[in-house]
Amino acid sequence: MNKLAVISTLITCLHLNIGLCGDLTVPSGLQQGDLVLATVTPGSRVTVDQREILVDKDGYFAFGIGRNYSQDVAIKAWFTDGTNSFQTHPVFQRKYGEQHIEGLPKRMVTPDQKLAKRITQEAKLVRDARSRATPKNFFRSGLIWPVEGEVTGVFGTRRILNGEVRSPHYGIDIAASEGTAVLASADGIVRLSAELYLSGNTTVLDHGHGISSTYLHMKTILVAQNDFVKQGEVIGYVGSTGRSTGAHLDWRINWFEVRVDPERALAFFSTGPKKH
Repeated sequence: MNKLAVISTLITCLHLNIGLCGDLTVPSGLQQGDLVLATVTPGSRVTVDQREILVDKDGYFAFGIGRNYSQDVAIKAWFTDGTNSFQTHPVFQRKYGEQHIEGLPKRMVTPDQKLAKRITQEAKLVRDARSRATPKNFFRSGLIWPVEGEVTGVFGTRRILNGEVRSPHYGIDIAASEGTAVLASADGIVRLSAELYLSGNTTVLDHGHGISSTYLHMKTILVAQNDFVKQGEVIGYVGSTGRSTGAHLDWRINWFEVRVDPERALAFFSTGPKKH
């Protein structure tokens, strides 16, 4: 907790003059792209930037900080004893690189009207799959790397496809041989299992409290919608389906609609060293 947050908390407690405040603990050193795991006294109510947050029975809660977030995070907790705590935390502004990818089929970069309509419809399917406010706290199992391999693309990179500027990259690309097993990065419920135009064979897992993981470009999917999977379970195999130039897994993490950096998420949620 930074000094200003401590002072703010103490002033609130003293002003109310109601015994001891509850506890609100948020990690320091927040950055754009973070998926943050924090704690509060169990039974408390929490908002982040005035947005109501799910809190589990042990007081754990999570929230995401987007790629372009440009202000301090404002967190408020209301405790069961009638006191409250208000904290603000600065967010480090990252600098993102640029990635040029050539050789993609034109229809994958500049689709015609019919394909554009399909892409829009499929994007809604993905948004819906990531929008669940499931009260289960599967994310407490921690996160592991879904596949072993070299990271060839990182979160936030500005992308130039066939010389044309496109949306930034919101996942990490992990190069691996076709057919390599893809593991569930945490316990969760399958919310989407489908072949999509741009991302190929795609699976979205719901880990609770708005946290989801997405696995793109797989050769084969082994799970179906509404299946429950355990961390480390094989959910598919690495491939190169959709808009892809070679065998790899594009792995993404979301907090609801907020896209976060999987590598940074591992820093907050890792259950142990899974990367080499």
